[in-house]
Amino acid sequence: MAAIPHILVIEARFYEELSDALFEGANAVLTDAGAKVSRLEVPGVLEIPSALSMALAAMENGDADFDGFVLLGVVIRGETTHYDIVANESARAIMELAIDAAVAIGNGIQTVEDEAQAWARASVDKKNKGGAAAEACLRMIEVRDHFGV
Repeated sequence: MAAIPHILVIEARFYEELSDALFEGANAVLTDAGAKVSRLEVPGVLEIPSALSMALAAMENGDADFDGFVLLGVVIRGETTHYDIVANESARAIMELAIDAAVAIGNGIQTVEDEAQAWARASVDKKNKGGAAAEACLRMIEVRDHFGV
């Protein structure tokens, strides 16, 4: 791992307060690890894969340099099937990018049934899934480095 890893946090802002809670947990872990943190906000979870793809393209062009990515957002089931599209398509696209580009990702996108479940996962004093995503990202940087990729 780089002496000071540079992590891009891409966060969906559709549920702003939940997003802030997820970021709080992620930022605490990354700061404790001595990482440099850049933050990029996108409107919703479906925009996260596109933003990640753009960041990877910028890295290929030499215009950006990130060691890993933390992806944060919340998808709450509603009255329509839109939940399934957002949850499934964002996960599929993120997985494809992660595998194709061999990038270190901590996926902290929460897919939940209701707001209470979202808060239980986002709150740093509960499940702290933002912190868990940051820890996963840092660990995946170690795995990538282990294989010399």
